[in-house]
Amino acid sequence: MKIFTRENTKIINIGGVKIGGGNPIRVQSMTNTDTRDWKATVKQIKELEQYGCEIIRVSVPDMESAQNIKNIKKNISIPLVADIHFDHRIAIESIKQGIDKLRINPGNIGSKEKVQELVKEAKKAKIPIRIGVNAGSLKFVHEFHTPLDKAKALVKSAMEHVEILEDCNFYDIAVSLKASDVITTVEAHKIFAQKRNYPLHLGITESGSIFRGTIKSSSGLAIMLYMGLGDTIRVSLTTNPIEQVKVAYQILQSLNLRSTGVEIISCPTCARCKVDLINIVNQLEAELAKIKKTNKKEIKIAVMGCAVNGPGEAKDADFGIAGGQGEGILFQKGEIIGKIPQNLWVKKLISLYKNI
Repeated sequence: MKIFTRENTKIINIGGVKIGGGNPIRVQSMTNTDTRDWKATVKQIKELEQYGCEIIRVSVPDMESAQNIKNIKKNISIPLVADIHFDHRIAIESIKQGIDKLRINPGNIGSKEKVQELVKEAKKAKIPIRIGVNAGSLKFVHEFHTPLDKAKALVKSAMEHVEILEDCNFYDIAVSLKASDVITTVEAHKIFAQKRNYPLHLGITESGSIFRGTIKSSSGLAIMLYMGLGDTIRVSLTTNPIEQVKVAYQILQSLNLRSTGVEIISCPTCARCKVDLINIVNQLEAELAKIKKTNKKEIKIAVMGCAVNGPGEAKDADFGIAGGQGEGILFQKGEIIGKIPQNLWVKKLISLYKNI
């Protein structure tokens, strides 16, 4: 059976950022501020923008939050998505305030008339709607005994919501089918991608802490992305949203789907390592994150623990340093070009990176 991959999904426009149809896989996140406090929300969004967040979602639980959309919108540079449940009036107010996309489940909005009223306003404003189905919200969830059973139920629920919008002649749709279980999420997307060509928003919901959640999210997203599924991703971690964005880009970069502009190669260390490599690599990552390069070329930097294998194992790196006793050898494309003391490693690598 045919499966709709990201190359042939429908293109939708979210405030000037297009997803689907082979467009770049967009990285998004969600604020954890109180949307009623629009200044705090803007502050967090601007921080996320600096780390490459391309689409941002805010929870809009009440009318006061909806009325703050305008203030938030005019102070940020990326598309803004409103996450709304149950009350179509809040969704309509968000549209009037200039939201770029809605995340709703039309089946939870109420009567057919309420959905039609909402869709009419969305059409007029030319904004898309994401249908977001979560396993935790399924009725009788305890009755599903296998990941495949739960996946089928997720798809069934999503299709019910999709058909409500299609019955209103609304097709500017994105879909997410999220579970905290990796296999359930993967199977749900495989099944849905055989039914409709709407762009898919990928994520493993409620994946956990930065440690467990990064592993779980990476496992699930990598499978789906490698299969050709997914047009935008959000990594759900119980931590600062900035970490969600950073992890998302690393997942995409590891699959050669996006580039952050730099890749760090570093060894796990062993008895031959005589420098504080762990802290050096952490410092290097922190400093590199502050640099915004316009050059699209990806730079590969190696930081190796010893001079025995360092240059050889990292010979495809653009440049790097391999450790000795309190110092290191500087190499480029596998060729040794000098020596440098340990306390200057990070400074030297940053300097080389900036000058490429």
